[in-house]
Amino acid sequence: MTPVNAIEINDLRCGYHGRVALDVPRLVIPAGAFVAVIGPNGSGKTTLARAISGVIPCREGTVKINGQEVARLSFRARARALAVVNQSVEAGPVSVEDYVLMGRLPHRARSRFFETAAEVAFARENMQLTGIDEARDRPMNQLSGGERQLAAIARALTQETTILLLDEPTAHLDIAHQVKILDLTRRLNREKGITVMLIIHDLNLASEYSDHLILLDRGKPRVSGTPEEVLTPAHVESVYGARVTILPGPLSGRPFVFPASER
Repeated sequence: MTPVNAIEINDLRCGYHGRVALDVPRLVIPAGAFVAVIGPNGSGKTTLARAISGVIPCREGTVKINGQEVARLSFRARARALAVVNQSVEAGPVSVEDYVLMGRLPHRARSRFFETAAEVAFARENMQLTGIDEARDRPMNQLSGGERQLAAIARALTQETTILLLDEPTAHLDIAHQVKILDLTRRLNREKGITVMLIIHDLNLASEYSDHLILLDRGKPRVSGTPEEVLTPAHVESVYGARVTILPGPLSGRPFVFPASER
């Protein structure tokens, strides 16, 4: 039996207000992969995430998650297959534990309004895994940006999906929180087999953590492959319009991008 891909896109065209912002002839993310999507501002990264999660409809083509066409799935069915963590987590004064427990909503019968003891235990297990358990009684709007991201990942895990889509989860965070969140994400991928699609601006973090990169350029995939195949001076300079030097990282050996200043 042919294995089902986590994400499969064919002949996709979509956008906003009558304008095509994304044109993807073919894109496949196998189950269990850790893929980073990179590209300059306006290249279509967030639009791609919204198309995959069903937030914006396909004008043409198809998007499938776990072999099922997104357009044909109900909101609850999509939420049972795919969890999304956005760069901005808005949750108001709700407690961290109640916020994380919202991840169980797609799995509940419509007539059931309260969580079970098993659901609470599962949510607390995920809060402990992400390191946010000690803040479970605190309001979400009193947390730092990094803490809110950890709570959002805990909720995504409590949603119990096989695919995790993170849209700029490290934006505006200090380096300690960036490393903590990406280390956790990679561990979830390795140990739990969760398929990860990471949208990220930082080329060096993308190279360090991902096994496969997709470089978008003006709404189209320019090149995809391993970090070594994608992060070359020719590819980076042609897409970003900036001169760079690329050397192996001192610890992992992965490509490390150094911008060339006017000096």
